[in-house]
Amino acid sequence: MKFTVSSSALLSLLATTGKVINSKNTLPILDYFLLELVGDELKVTTSDLETTLVGHIKVDNVEEEGMVAAPSKLTLDVLKECSEMPLTFEVNPESWEIKISWRTGNSSVPGANPVSYPSLQTLSDEKIEVSLDVDTLVNGINKTIFATADDELRPVMNGVFFNLDTTGLTCVATDAHKLVKFSTEQSYDTTASFILPKKPANLLKTMLLKEEEDVQMIFDSNNVMFRLKNSTLICRLIEGKYPNYNAVIPAANPNSLLVDRIELLNGIKRVAVCSNPTTNLIRFDISNNKTVLTAQDVDFSVSANESVSCSYEGDNITIGFKSTFLVEILSNIETPTVVIELADSTRAGVFKPVYDDKQPSTTLMLLMPMMINA
Repeated sequence: MKFTVSSSALLSLLATTGKVINSKNTLPILDYFLLELVGDELKVTTSDLETTLVGHIKVDNVEEEGMVAAPSKLTLDVLKECSEMPLTFEVNPESWEIKISWRTGNSSVPGANPVSYPSLQTLSDEKIEVSLDVDTLVNGINKTIFATADDELRPVMNGVFFNLDTTGLTCVATDAHKLVKFSTEQSYDTTASFILPKKPANLLKTMLLKEEEDVQMIFDSNNVMFRLKNSTLICRLIEGKYPNYNAVIPAANPNSLLVDRIELLNGIKRVAVCSNPTTNLIRFDISNNKTVLTAQDVDFSVSANESVSCSYEGDNITIGFKSTFLVEILSNIETPTVVIELADSTRAGVFKPVYDDKQPSTTLMLLMPMMINA
């Protein structure tokens, strides 16, 4: 196996695919890149048994095809010290030694036999294939992933729920305290759903930033595959039934608060400094087009309050929210103005971005209130 490749192009590919590799793997071979050269195309595969990422790159001066497992950390360390230059890779098929040469020198990296590298997950004959607009997929993941949980007892909440039907695509994430629902109106010929784990969702979010064409999404009951221009991501889906998220979204919210998002966000951050570090509780007193934010920590005799002007329709209301969740929600809304819909102090608040014109998608964020001690 011998070829020449651009150092920066290969480093970029290995850095992306290397994000799949765990710091502690059950199999030693999973600490390696699987390099496979066929024709003038080098295929790089990484896996943690649950998620597999395959990337492709064109190479030059191919003298011999082949496969080798290259140690990930050592290979990346060598490439990071090489400025943009052509590198020649040559593999000894008997010792698996990888010799990396450049104009003024070379290095030797101990490779491994690729035969023990796990094979790609395969999809069943009942697989479903749909084509997704790249912006839709990016927004669906970006707007929801922060609300996923880290709950070993309820693994279904540790990922983003995808639902496809004739009305469109819906992406949902919740940790039982906050919930985000992203919906588009693009119709699909199939009705199906699955739960995408957090790790591959984060990987996909980064990879999609370089994509311009539609993404092919193929899935069955166990695995999902995303086909991009120069890479393929395959991962095992989270098994189980996703909670009925529509049941927790209040249908009628008679109280509506229209407020400047940045002004409210900065006010919450200032007041939160004096909140109880255990609860992070911030109290909202809303009346007469004014929202008074209050936080206190009785144990240390500290308190803070701030008045934020708003446009409010409804009855006077007092409600408490966790400041850290409020900051997360408001930071993940991109519009200058946000509307907060409330029913009463015991039911969830609904946060929605306010746009000047009609959008191809809708985003709804929900936050459960906290009890306020009188």
